[in-house]
Amino acid sequence: MTAAQLADQFRDHFGHRQHLYGVLLAELADDLDAGGATATICADHLDAPRGDAIQLRLLAGIFRIVLRGEAPQLEPFYPSLGGRDDPEQAWPHVRPVLEQHVDELRTALDLAPQTNEVGRSACLAVGLFEAVRRTGLSRVRLLEPGASAGLNLLVDRYRMVGPNWAAGPADSALVLDTQAPGVRPEELTIVERRGCDLSPVDASTPEGATYLTSFVWPFDLARHARLAAALDVARRHPVTVDRAPAAAWLAEQLAQPVADGVLTVVWQSITEQYWPASEQQAAAAAIEEGRARTPLVHVAMEGVPPQQMAGSYDIAEHGPSTTVDGDLVARSHHHGPPVLLR
Repeated sequence: MTAAQLADQFRDHFGHRQHLYGVLLAELADDLDAGGATATICADHLDAPRGDAIQLRLLAGIFRIVLRGEAPQLEPFYPSLGGRDDPEQAWPHVRPVLEQHVDELRTALDLAPQTNEVGRSACLAVGLFEAVRRTGLSRVRLLEPGASAGLNLLVDRYRMVGPNWAAGPADSALVLDTQAPGVRPEELTIVERRGCDLSPVDASTPEGATYLTSFVWPFDLARHARLAAALDVARRHPVTVDRAPAAAWLAEQLAQPVADGVLTVVWQSITEQYWPASEQQAAAAAIEEGRARTPLVHVAMEGVPPQQMAGSYDIAEHGPSTTVDGDLVARSHHHGPPVLLR
């Protein structure tokens, strides 16, 4: 990929200038074409595959600088920080921030996006209900490769709702509206939960919370509210996320003995696109080998966003698929609800 192609990728991500990130990606693309600070920052990533979402890594790096209070001139443009200023006026204030933080932003491009988007729990829960229904086993051992901070491992601590149904604790700090009629919740107990990630995030620390927050678009206030609620739950119910690659970790976890009557569910969401092909193949092999030892179901929510023009995004066509052992059960937005049952 050339600098011009990467610039077009920036422009096409939203395809409009209707919000802050639409404006910034258009301006960053022009700066990239012109050989400005953006070109210096992105120089080592011109050959990155589209799935690496270099544009989102850069926006998150800038947002972290703002969240740390090191670019107060940008705060009026960030709605999640109370900003209301016109995004079209932001670029002259962003350019010097790029120039002052070139090294940090170059490093930021090495970091895969980790929103640990907790809205995905609503989609994964549909898969989990189906796994319990298929096997008749309601005691669940939950394993998650690519778990980031492990927020989705706390799915049973969240309240899920939809037309004429609900599941999970009524007093949960986080309520996820799936907007999906026809979901049939299953009674289940998670008896063990554990995840892995190449770069696990400690959600209990201010640094970890800031890191996760930086990947959530600043104008999407509902997602920020969801993340804040999930972080509150995680501080009260911490989970273990090991620093390890997916395949080796899965092989180790699935080799361990499991009590009778416990269903192992391996689940993942929007992570496989960041794995090399060899890792994808090895992880799939580890799961298949695990099936020979214990009752196991694989739940996955995966799908690379399409190239978007004029902001178009049809969930039924473009949304990631939630599958249970390869069978499609739902589609959704990449950030979670609404959930469309299949």
